[in-house]
Amino acid sequence: MFYSHVIDDALESKVGKQGLHRAALDRELANASKALDKFRQWKADGTLPLLSLPGARDDLAPLKPHAERFAKFEHVIVLGTGGSSLGGQTLVALKDQGFGPQNGRPKLWFMDNVDPSTFTELAARLPLARTGLIVISKSGTTAETLTQFLTLLPEFEAKVGRDRLAEHVIAITEPSDNALSRLAGRIGCPILDHDPRVGGRFSVLSLVGLLPAMIAGLDVAAVREGAASVLDPVLEASDAGDLAPAVGAALSVGLARERGIGTTVLMPYCDRLGYFGFWYRQLWAESLGKGGNGTTPVRAMGTVDQHSQLQLYLGGPADKMFTVLILDTAGKGKPIAPAALGGDKTLAYLENRSLGDLLLAEADATAATLAKNGRPTRVMRITSLDERVMGALMMHYMLETMFAAHLLGVDAFDQPAVEEGKILTRQYLAARVSSTGHRP
Repeated sequence: MFYSHVIDDALESKVGKQGLHRAALDRELANASKALDKFRQWKADGTLPLLSLPGARDDLAPLKPHAERFAKFEHVIVLGTGGSSLGGQTLVALKDQGFGPQNGRPKLWFMDNVDPSTFTELAARLPLARTGLIVISKSGTTAETLTQFLTLLPEFEAKVGRDRLAEHVIAITEPSDNALSRLAGRIGCPILDHDPRVGGRFSVLSLVGLLPAMIAGLDVAAVREGAASVLDPVLEASDAGDLAPAVGAALSVGLARERGIGTTVLMPYCDRLGYFGFWYRQLWAESLGKGGNGTTPVRAMGTVDQHSQLQLYLGGPADKMFTVLILDTAGKGKPIAPAALGGDKTLAYLENRSLGDLLLAEADATAATLAKNGRPTRVMRITSLDERVMGALMMHYMLETMFAAHLLGVDAFDQPAVEEGKILTRQYLAARVSSTGHRP
């Protein structure tokens, strides 16, 4: 297993009245076990293709030529929103920590909003003649993505010409007659099929997340191997009691029911997991927030939020569950030479210590302090972070979300409230056109 999962400090026996009683945890786990046959059936009959992706490899070879072609650009823009963007961002962060890509690879820009100022700056700053464009919308009707695409197309055409436009664009959408497929068809660019049965926030192991990852130079087969290391034991189990994703779901749901814990905070101590927190936040919120159910996910970062949020976490309302995700960074980075301290005795604790030593000490101290103050805290640890570990973490949270949905009695794969907002958005745009006589 690529990570450890310890919930002791979230139980009543360790943190007092805000922790979950073992009997309540066991009740939730017994219920979670009932989901196992359902998951197996979903995989067997193809209802949930997500469960077949970790073991699949034959779909990767057709992606390779597209990845190799786009890897020759200086820049690649990825248009999409929500799950069409966050999974790819999370994976690419393993290779690009904000200082640019690896040698010989393009810089990937994930454009997941529609602020006009940002797109004006993007078009002005990037050399579009040396830039690729990937457009992702499962339905092919996402208003934000279509507007992004239609905004940038004239800019690309002005730089590369209509005849070469198709060389710079790839569209990813479900195989149907939709707006994106029609736009891409008119351009003549490749249209890659997005399986309509794989929802956006669960799509990171599909081409949606893996094509950008391949362009960035990741070993995407290893991502799936890591995911399989978590999924396979779940599909083979007869009882959920020892399955980390089920235990995490039972803990979260149990704390909400028994202790009124309505917020769950994920706090990784690793910059490369920054986007992972955003990815998790959408996955948990959009999958579970239905019919008055769900808990509010909060993305925090260690050590940054020790200086902005920890006071609230420790001294504010006792209504939160915490997951501290710790990478073993002991000895990482250059140690501070004793001579650099200039004899200052107040700095003696830094002697021969590195940034990695400090990061790990702060992570351990935060987890211990939260528990000491009666805040339910689980600790997940990883000894390294690579494609396999990331795949394992992502599969853990997708399964934890699915178990939690089962416990709450909600459908993890729909988003009715979001759809309502999309309908109203189109109505408001149409009303503006009608009232002004021209498009806004």
